[in-house]
Amino acid sequence: MRIVIAGGHGQIALRLERLLAERGNEVAGIIRNPGQAEDLRKAGAEPVVLDLESASVEEVSEALKGADAVVFAAGAGAGSGTARKETVDRGAAVLLADAAERAGVRRYLLVSSTGANPDHRGDDVFDVYLRAKGAAEEDVRSRSALDWTILRPGMLTNDPGTGLVSLARSVGRGPVPRDDVAAVLAELLESPDTTGLTLELISGTVPVTEATKAAASAR
Repeated sequence: MRIVIAGGHGQIALRLERLLAERGNEVAGIIRNPGQAEDLRKAGAEPVVLDLESASVEEVSEALKGADAVVFAAGAGAGSGTARKETVDRGAAVLLADAAERAGVRRYLLVSSTGANPDHRGDDVFDVYLRAKGAAEEDVRSRSALDWTILRPGMLTNDPGTGLVSLARSVGRGPVPRDDVAAVLAELLESPDTTGLTLELISGTVPVTEATKAAASAR
């Protein structure tokens, strides 16, 4: 498969790129900063320099030509203000979905967040983030031209992955290593039965492959 990852230099994205490349996939990562290109190459991914906050649908769809799947793993980052939650966490996710439709790429994975809700209340930056993620989810769910899956990880950590997770429509709150988030995303890309599902993810006791199969069968 050829897989294009938006937010290609993110902590989850770099882990996912390595996993996918090791499995023999062709991987590309969309980045804004050309100075990050070498990090992607070391991870086994082709860097595509494109600013999703200013690019047109046509430019993004050109970058997606020939892809079998896209993953939205971009984020404005912890130090960003409220405006970029809207332009990146919502706007860029919607743009990628528009471009995927235009390029004829059906498989779309959206990395969201536990608690994402377009109607979430509050004025703190994290509240705005949850609303933006929720609005992105709502937009993606409305698209019949996409075979979408939404993944909502819990609190992200840099602890080594265990390969053991809890993955279902609702799992409650808890932490999860970024290693395991990447492993679940890699598995979801090979699991068409998870199309149309919104899944929550935290650390657990079930191996990733088994957890993914169980989540797909529990429709």
